[in-house]
Amino acid sequence: MTTVYYDADASLEPLAASTVAVLGYGNQGRAQALNLRDSGLEVVIGNVDDPYALQAREDGFEPLPLAEATRRADAVLLLIPDEVQAEVYRRDVAPHLDRGDLLCFAHGYNVAFGHITADAALDVVMVAPRMIGAGVRQRFVDGRGFPSFVGVHQDATGHAHARMLAIARAIGSTRAGCLECTFGDEATLDLFTEQAFGPAMGAAMRVAIETLVEAGFPPEAALLELYLSGELAYSLEKAAELGMVAQWELHSHTSQYGSMTRSARFADLDLKERMKAILAEIRGGSFAREWQAEQAAGLPVFKAAKQMMRHHPMVEWEAKAKKAFRR
Repeated sequence: MTTVYYDADASLEPLAASTVAVLGYGNQGRAQALNLRDSGLEVVIGNVDDPYALQAREDGFEPLPLAEATRRADAVLLLIPDEVQAEVYRRDVAPHLDRGDLLCFAHGYNVAFGHITADAALDVVMVAPRMIGAGVRQRFVDGRGFPSFVGVHQDATGHAHARMLAIARAIGSTRAGCLECTFGDEATLDLFTEQAFGPAMGAAMRVAIETLVEAGFPPEAALLELYLSGELAYSLEKAAELGMVAQWELHSHTSQYGSMTRSARFADLDLKERMKAILAEIRGGSFAREWQAEQAAGLPVFKAAKQMMRHHPMVEWEAKAKKAFRR
C-alpha cells in the first residue's frame, strides 16, 4: 500500500530543541539549509573551504569543518556528492555522531548498496526531494512545496519516523506530499531514470535532430522546434500537472492525430528488454560495483565519455541557435 504524508501528518516539534547540521552547501545543501532556517530550526553548515563556503557566508551562515558541524548537531543531513560520501562519512562524520543522533540522506544510494553502514545506535532516515535544489528553494519561497521520497532505514530511538517527517516539513516537502519507500527502491528508481529513460529519450532526440539536419533543415531550426523553444519543457510541466494523456488536449487535433497514429511505428523497438536489463544491473548491484571501480581507476571511462559529448556537432548547433535567439 502506498503511503503519502502531508503537512497534517508532520510536526516540527521532534526537532524543536535540536541543532541540524547540513553537510555540503551545494545545490541541495543550500536550498535545504535556507528552508530549514526559515522554518525556525537551528542550522549549522559543514563544508570545506571552497566557493560553496563563500556562498554560505553570504547567506548568513558560518561554515564549519564537517567534523565540527557534526559534533554540534543532533540531526545531520548528509548532502555531499554520492561518490565521496562513504569516505567522508567514515572520516569526518561517523566518529563524531552520538547515540540517538539522526542521520538523514537525500538519496538512498550509499546505504542501499552497502557503501555506508551506520551504527545501530543512530536513527537513519531519507528525505529525497524529486526536485533540483533551485526548485526546492523557489517552491518553498512560493509556498508550493515539492514531492519527496521518504523512508526510515533504522529506528534506534523510536522517534525516527517523526523526526524524518519533521525534516520533510521543515524543507517544505510535505506541502506537496512525501511518498514512503525504502532506500533501495528510491535509489533504484533514480538510477533507472538516469540510465534507462533518460538515455532512451536522449537517443530519440539525437536521432531526430540528425534526421532533420541530414534532410537539409538548418540545425538552428531543428533544435528550436524540438526543445530550445521551451515548448517541450512546458508540455512536460503540464503533463505533471494534468496527466500525460490529459495534456494532449492542449495540442491541436492535427498534433494529436499524428502522435497517436504514428506511435505504433515505434512499437517494435526493444526498449522494454533493454530497460529490464538495466534495471537488473541496478537491483543486482553490478552498476554500483562498476561505478566504484571506475572511481578507483581515476574515472577513465567517465572522462572519455564527457570528452566525446563535448565534440558532438549538436554543441555547436546549440551555441548558434542560442546566439540567434539571444538565449
